[in-house]
Amino acid sequence: MKITLLLVGKTEEAYLREGISIYLNRLRHYVRLDFVEITELKNTRSLTQQQQKTKEGELILRKLLPTDQVILLDEKGVQLTSPQFSEFIDKKQLGSAGNLVFIVGGPYGFDEAVYRRANDKMSLSKLTFSHQMVRLFFVEQLYRAFTILRGEPYHHA
Repeated sequence: MKITLLLVGKTEEAYLREGISIYLNRLRHYVRLDFVEITELKNTRSLTQQQQKTKEGELILRKLLPTDQVILLDEKGVQLTSPQFSEFIDKKQLGSAGNLVFIVGGPYGFDEAVYRRANDKMSLSKLTFSHQMVRLFFVEQLYRAFTILRGEPYHHA
């Protein structure tokens, strides 16, 4: 199984890039994880929020293959505990999911076409985080999920 984290925009803060790098290095022992960054839209002042979501949605959909299992990281999604998330990952592995694609959208969320393409929606918290921070939180939770599955001591529940 391969996992892709599809992102709108780059990770700009150095401290977040450093944290992400640490977890990416740890994760390479468990799974292939690819980061795919879609360039943020330029000159958005003349666009409505919906127009921005539509344009971002078109860019997101172009990156997806028909066989991809798409999970949106979205405030409207289901909230899982870390052990539940590890079970979710395990079920996808056992179900021979070829490529799990987790998507972090732009500042206004996802276009309706992206919601229709999604297989699942997941929320990392009831709190709102910057799109930059979500990247670090997600890779840490993904690492935690694999250590839970392997019975390793990283997660102490």
